[in-house]
Amino acid sequence: MYYSSGNYEAFARPVKPEGVDHKSAYIVGSGLAALAAACFLVRDGQMKGEHVHILEKEPIPGGACDGYLYEKLGYVMRGGREMDNHFECMWDLFRSIPSIETDGVSVLDEYYWLNKKDPNYSLMRATVNRGQDAHTDKKFNLSDKASLEILRLFFTPDEELYDKQIDEYFSEEVLNSNFWLYWRTMFAFENWHSALEMKLYMKRYIHHIGGLPDFTALRFTKYNQYESMILPMVRYLQGFGVQFHYGVKVVNVEFDIQKGQKTARRVDIIREEKEEAIDLTENDLVFITNGGCVENSALGSQESPAPFVSDIKEGGGWDMWRKIAAQDSSFGHPDKFCSDPEKSNWMSATVTTLDQKIPPYVQKICRRDPFSGKVVTGGIVTAKDSNWLLSWTFNRQPQFRSQPKGQLVGWIYGLFSDKPGNYVKKAMRDCSGKEICMEWLYHMGVPEQEIPELAEKSANTVPCMMPYITAFFMPRAKGDRPLVVPEGAVNFAFLGQFAETQRDTIFTTEYSIRTGMEAVYTLLDIDRGVPEVWGSTYDIRDLLNSTVQLRDGKKLTDMDMGLKGKIVMKEALKKIKGTDLEKLLEEHHVI
Repeated sequence: MYYSSGNYEAFARPVKPEGVDHKSAYIVGSGLAALAAACFLVRDGQMKGEHVHILEKEPIPGGACDGYLYEKLGYVMRGGREMDNHFECMWDLFRSIPSIETDGVSVLDEYYWLNKKDPNYSLMRATVNRGQDAHTDKKFNLSDKASLEILRLFFTPDEELYDKQIDEYFSEEVLNSNFWLYWRTMFAFENWHSALEMKLYMKRYIHHIGGLPDFTALRFTKYNQYESMILPMVRYLQGFGVQFHYGVKVVNVEFDIQKGQKTARRVDIIREEKEEAIDLTENDLVFITNGGCVENSALGSQESPAPFVSDIKEGGGWDMWRKIAAQDSSFGHPDKFCSDPEKSNWMSATVTTLDQKIPPYVQKICRRDPFSGKVVTGGIVTAKDSNWLLSWTFNRQPQFRSQPKGQLVGWIYGLFSDKPGNYVKKAMRDCSGKEICMEWLYHMGVPEQEIPELAEKSANTVPCMMPYITAFFMPRAKGDRPLVVPEGAVNFAFLGQFAETQRDTIFTTEYSIRTGMEAVYTLLDIDRGVPEVWGSTYDIRDLLNSTVQLRDGKKLTDMDMGLKGKIVMKEALKKIKGTDLEKLLEEHHVI
């Protein structure tokens, strides 16, 4: 497997891999990474669809990319997906996935047309004092000291960041800034999360720094992630005859570990409460989704809280990974991620408005008609003074194809599930859907005397507790996640957010799809390049732009450098005067 960039290989079709007709594949899980691996197997690997088996413990596919209407409960979206125009592997895949709405059109086509016609941006990124504007005019408000702290982290070698926390590198100068408010609520970072992941995110999205305050950097699907992404992939795979096995729990994968060679020999499963085993040969490829950010997720209801289930479940993604990791040190260390759910949890809630009483408050804040079918909030709105650090969003409506006219379906999340609310006075994890809705209405500025009745009669809210939703952000070191294809692996690979590829950053749709692509291309030796990560971190123009934008447009010459620094700067500017370097710095407003 190798990487490539440019359109020479992007449009090429690889030759059929030798011996693929005699190979089969077993894919553990049916999340985005697993489905992507299946798509690459049949599209680029040209494996027979009936030879591809997807083993899923739930009755439906999708993993974390969900969006369902539960009978007697309501609409549920545990999370949402924000896309970037430089998700190279994702768009490479979705150009081949047919739309399920329009004949002759790909998912990429409809996504591209939608976001060109209706570009995303926010008119109200944050509020204070119960719905009042706190947008801060796109300002990060970083001091020179804070800017230097961010710069130092950006250039710190990865090895020095192993097992380190963000708050070991950032002082209150950064942690109390608008920059950190925007960053942590957009990406769900906590102060105690990995400094390494923080640095990798900054490098990966350096070209989007200026788009953080108003979300101009983002793209969204038309409907929820399940209907817009998962269903088209499933139908594409079914068209090839790929075999979906639901209600099948993979409890372990047994390996033969020899010097220089590791071979998957058996997959232990539970089907209809009976233990079974799938014996493997070297022609049987196994793709393992290890761990899982939505493992142990639990739903509440309008009247009841979502339970916090932190114990590792037998047969779940974490339990399976522990059994696999016990067989070889190269298979990672799951307990680095799943041993402290108090540091990896947050809560979400799906709110459905039932009449016309709540939408005017939404419209007042987002400054758009939420029933227009176009961008509504343009991303999350954060209640800056919320004890839960509450954020909420309404994407284009309807969010579900079955959604009744006149209803809105939105999403709420809180980073601090253990803190008492400002209005409800209870921890978010102890609140029913109705109580979470009350807290949200309070921060939107609804008159207090109207809040209880609106939350009870004008909305249906379904809470969700996710103990491991940001487990992948826990401080880690090299080797804690297994490589997508470990050294010496003969017939197996790891997929998803807890597999290691140094070419991308976790908690994105792109990361999941990239691991699936790298796994398939490696095991089948597909002669076509995997698209390289967008190289903005090596582009001097993006680096210059982001430096200026991070400092709210202030020039480098405005920085307080002391007398000695000013002298050095003055001499440096003399040396570049009249050169292309001077023109470049002026063009990007650095000087």
